[in-house]
Amino acid sequence: MSDSHMTGEIAAAVIQALKSERMTLKDALTIIERGEEMARSLEVSMVFTVVDDGGNMVAMHRMDDSLLASISVSHSKAYTAAALRLPTEEAAKSILPGQPLYGLQQTHPGKFCIFGGGVPLTYKGRFLGGLGVSGGTVEQDIAVARHAAGGRV
Repeated sequence: MSDSHMTGEIAAAVIQALKSERMTLKDALTIIERGEEMARSLEVSMVFTVVDDGGNMVAMHRMDDSLLASISVSHSKAYTAAALRLPTEEAAKSILPGQPLYGLQQTHPGKFCIFGGGVPLTYKGRFLGGLGVSGGTVEQDIAVARHAAGGRV
């Protein structure tokens, strides 16, 4: 086997490995589908946003009759979960007055949201991005986000 052929095979294997550890549209749609199934069972219309490890939107889905406000809230929850690599309800505990990260939400005006319903997405120990769910009560958003994330959290 020639050196150039071996180098080509190694490069292809590395590229394939990197692709399989990134948030893909297919992954995002699978996560959203799981979330929508649970939202339907709760009879709550929700909005789902998935972002990659850089906080860039991969997919957003708005169920019929969901609140318009849930569009930006779900995106902010996904961004916050990705930026802090924490569920948004956990981040909220550190951002309250008197806590170590108080005021952090002011560093990214309009991007951070500390309501529950945002979760970081990981797979096999690798951080992939974040999911934000909005439209129900905080408890419903948290439950649906955790369910939707499934094996990716």
